[in-house]
Amino acid sequence: MDYQPKGVCSQQIHFDIVDHKVKNVSFRGGCNGNLQGISRLIDGMDVDEAISRLDGIKCGFKSTSCPDQLAQALKEAAGR
Repeated sequence: MDYQPKGVCSQQIHFDIVDHKVKNVSFRGGCNGNLQGISRLIDGMDVDEAISRLDGIKCGFKSTSCPDQLAQALKEAAGR
């Protein structure tokens, strides 16, 4: 799935969900090193666990962050 994040530096989030596990996460734009780290850390993680860990993270004074936007994308993909 491709997701257009809102309110953050990254312009696109790509991921797959296979057997309720998060796979192949990649970001276009944003803080490259940090986003590669997040992508590798959640690879293979249960969708619900990833949402629980990432949802609500803020970046500085913004009301969201790239991890939070990934949680929103996972929620949308999971039909929530």
